[in-house]
Amino acid sequence: LLGSLQATRALMVAAILLGLVAVFVAVTGMKCMRCMEDDQVKKMRMAVFGGVIFIIAGLAALVATSWYGNRVARAFYDPFTPVNTRFEFGSALFIGWAAASLAMLGGAFLCCSCPRRETSYPPSRGYPKNAPSTGKDYV
Repeated sequence: LLGSLQATRALMVAAILLGLVAVFVAVTGMKCMRCMEDDQVKKMRMAVFGGVIFIIAGLAALVATSWYGNRVARAFYDPFTPVNTRFEFGSALFIGWAAASLAMLGGAFLCCSCPRRETSYPPSRGYPKNAPSTGKDYV
């Protein structure tokens, strides 16, 4: 096989394996899981780390599908390619692009759950305590 085809296969395998690792890392960081319950900050960092791995996996899949799509487009418009051996964009390319974009979108959503070091809200003040009623309060 051509070197570019082997490279796109390797990128897709890497994207699949990274996606599986990202699923396991992100699941440990979910709020509904009992793993690492004692430290919520570490738990949220695990979710963010899973999101980063999802983004990397999505980028690997996007590079692989775009690289192969570019190869197909160049071969299609090459005048020296015989008509009966020309490829067109198939459903696998569109599924690859959709999967890559969904992986990056999901990773971005997980990265948005990053714990903040400080809040932008002012410190909460308690309500003022009312003076005890004397019984002479009229409405």
